[in-house]
Amino acid sequence: MDPLNFVKYEGAGNDFLVVEAASERAVSPERAIALCDRHYGIGADGVLLVVPATEPKARARMVVLNADGSRPEMCGNGLRCVALHLARRDELERASYSLETDAGERTAEVERSGPAAQITQGMGRGRLCGTTRFAVKGEDRDFLLVDMGNPHAVTFGAPLTEAELDLVGPALSATQPHGANVEIVTPVAGRLEVLVWERGVGRTLACGTGAAGVAVAAATTGLARFGVPVEVRLPGGSLYVTVDEKTLNATMRGPARMVFSGQVGA
Repeated sequence: MDPLNFVKYEGAGNDFLVVEAASERAVSPERAIALCDRHYGIGADGVLLVVPATEPKARARMVVLNADGSRPEMCGNGLRCVALHLARRDELERASYSLETDAGERTAEVERSGPAAQITQGMGRGRLCGTTRFAVKGEDRDFLLVDMGNPHAVTFGAPLTEAELDLVGPALSATQPHGANVEIVTPVAGRLEVLVWERGVGRTLACGTGAAGVAVAAATTGLARFGVPVEVRLPGGSLYVTVDEKTLNATMRGPARMVFSGQVGA
């Protein structure tokens, strides 16, 4: 394997290795697993490949490889990290980007200050896909299925610890045709406290598409207001999501930060 240049970023504690490449084949699933290993590799929740866009209006294409080598359709926190990376490369403090993803085109408005930024991003349209029942601590609970370009299962008020979610997450995900990210939500004083288990990664400090899915679920069930930013507080920090009542399009605002750069050998 050839040496690989990377830049590590984090968005609300969700950490990634950003790699600029000429093609999607630059990093294999096996190499992504090795790079993301927190003991024997660099350590990350995933690898974000930044490759040339297929459409002229897009600045780049983002390809996501999870820590287990799988390829999810979309990554909200990753999108912010890629947008910050491009603004740094373009030497811009303010930038507006269209980025291609496996879930379709997404937009990002960057407000950068050095190695960090606040970014407002289009998360696409939330799609309600019904509910599923799953036993949590011996009690059947309803999980609302929300598609944000990738699948989510959201429940409100389930009293789970992080250790319990580590068991419930993969078991519930396995019941879905393509797996699902699992979000446990507790409404508290106008905000939504969330624990998240991510398909292909495990429990993470944050999940951008999960935050958007939670906001869509909350707005459609009356636990949040349409057209008003709702704070979704994850272990790694807060994201602010606005859901349009007519379309269920979600817009998110949140942070991204460069951590360090380097090169890994063969």
